[in-house]
Amino acid sequence: MRKIIHIDMDCFYAAVETRENPSLKGKAVSVGGKPESRGVVAACNYEARAFGVHSAMPMSQAIKKCPHLIMLPVNMKLYRAVSVKIQAIFREYTHLVQPLSLDEAFLDVSDCKQNQGSATLIARAIRKRILDEHHLTASA
Repeated sequence: MRKIIHIDMDCFYAAVETRENPSLKGKAVSVGGKPESRGVVAACNYEARAFGVHSAMPMSQAIKKCPHLIMLPVNMKLYRAVSVKIQAIFREYTHLVQPLSLDEAFLDVSDCKQNQGSATLIARAIRKRILDEHHLTASA
């Protein structure tokens, strides 16, 4: 029987920005294009989502829904660097990693002996390491 884990980083771009700038914690944050140039929300945190802001929404509409929204430009170099470190954690559990994007991947842990070979325990261990080592949360 195959054991596949899907791991998705929570609000990845916005979470990385908040980790880098702790003064953003608890504030509605979005990452994306400029509203005056028809930019869209690439990512936003849960505080912004509470106001109805979501990914792919025009930034101008996001500002109307959440006037105090903090809009940050995309910093792809930073997100890629963080993603590489997180994927290195995945590869400590299995070499069968299929990234879907910078913040999401499938892991085939069928042959993994760690955590008694339990996909649930492996996912829990990976999520804990991501939190402990990178101060970011992930869903699995």
